[in-house]
Amino acid sequence: MGQVVSESELLDLVAADRRAGRTIAFANGCFDVLHVGHVRYLEGASAEADVLVVGVNGDRSVRRLKGEGRPVMPAGDRALLVAALRAVDHVVVFEEDDVGRLLLALRPDVHCKGTDYTPETVPERDVVRSYGGRVAIVGDPKDHDTRKLLARIRG
Repeated sequence: MGQVVSESELLDLVAADRRAGRTIAFANGCFDVLHVGHVRYLEGASAEADVLVVGVNGDRSVRRLKGEGRPVMPAGDRALLVAALRAVDHVVVFEEDDVGRLLLALRPDVHCKGTDYTPETVPERDVVRSYGGRVAIVGDPKDHDTRKLLARIRG
């Protein structure tokens, strides 16, 4: 099981992983209602490096990105659920709407995004390239959608 850590703890953990010769992958998202698409995305991200770090959007960020009524679960709960997945090593909650600052702080070897992106449309691609990292598109086709799932639940 992975662990939910603060950003400063994460920086120390990633530095130790690097000293041990391990490569770092980074994935991020809201993970508001965990579903199979999220699991496949994170499994794909995990396959890209030795260690998988996952950034989970904080509550205010999710509200700004997804709208009224979101998130369904608070950030701490979402982070703990993500950390419980076998593929995940470290989880950190961040409050910004994008992960550019966090990517610059961590400098992961690979930044993983889902199949709703292409390498050219990843918003953080220039940040990742600026420090010599690479972008990977991982997971299954975007057939799973939290909004649709919530609509089905609400009936």
